[in-house]
Amino acid sequence: MKGKDFLSISDLDAEDIHSLISYAVESKGKEWTNLLGGKILAILFEKQSSRTRVSFEVAMRQLGGDTIYLSQSEVGIGKREPVKDIARVLGRYVDAIAARTFSHRTVEELAEYSGVPVINALSDLEHPCQALADLLTIHEKKQTLAGLNLAFIGDGNNVAHSLLLAATLTGINIRIASPTGYTVLERYISLAKEYAAVSGAGILLTEQPEEAVKDADVVYTDVWASMGQEAEAEQRQRVFAGYQVNAKLMSLAKKDAIFMHDLPAHRGEEVTDDVLEGTQSVAFDQAENRLHAQRALLAKMLGASQI
Repeated sequence: MKGKDFLSISDLDAEDIHSLISYAVESKGKEWTNLLGGKILAILFEKQSSRTRVSFEVAMRQLGGDTIYLSQSEVGIGKREPVKDIARVLGRYVDAIAARTFSHRTVEELAEYSGVPVINALSDLEHPCQALADLLTIHEKKQTLAGLNLAFIGDGNNVAHSLLLAATLTGINIRIASPTGYTVLERYISLAKEYAAVSGAGILLTEQPEEAVKDADVVYTDVWASMGQEAEAEQRQRVFAGYQVNAKLMSLAKKDAIFMHDLPAHRGEEVTDDVLEGTQSVAFDQAENRLHAQRALLAKMLGASQI
């Protein structure tokens, strides 16, 4: 890793990613260890969560460590107390912090002032833990990463940003279909192009879902309105109406293509029920892999020499 923190998927290189995937696969189903015995992870969440919180808590316990959960109502990040003050106090109590925040600047400030490793468990700009689990899932299902075609359909949001960087780091050809005004940010495109120049990955940005999905090995979507965007939900439903992943769209992908969704899904909006529950869907394997990918990440960050 490039530093003590995991704020972006770009804090890893391709070798790091493959190492974490290998560890995650090898450790599946094995007995719990005491690798992180005596270590504490603070789980500091502004946003609600089920998969992220449970997967971090279980992963830490499987490695012999423990967790403390701190909600926004308890801590009041940036309201009751400045972020830098919270960081400097928590850094004296715990060995690492996993933060799920509205603003990416919050996780950056936590990392700057805490003195302990900080993991971005989701921010408005990135969701690197999800991307790591996504790569693990794709590798398990396809036995490779480089050269695959991945289509992401929908909002150019935090998930799309991290997936764009993850794909180009590992040589996956990525196509992102988003409506005008909802595309991925230019700085992520620029960085992805740098990675693609090394890995050989292809990048396609389009407004046409059909163009993105044609001959895809993986089709991926996310909700049209994320947490914190509830006021925009009605408008977004109109804008994204043509970006639903349904059986007709999936038929344009390769016959053995898999469907992915980071969940929770709004059935009947960004994906139809028959696709989410269909034989091509790996969404729930993908959700399980949050646990395995984060266990590998925690082992690497806090167990250092073990991976």
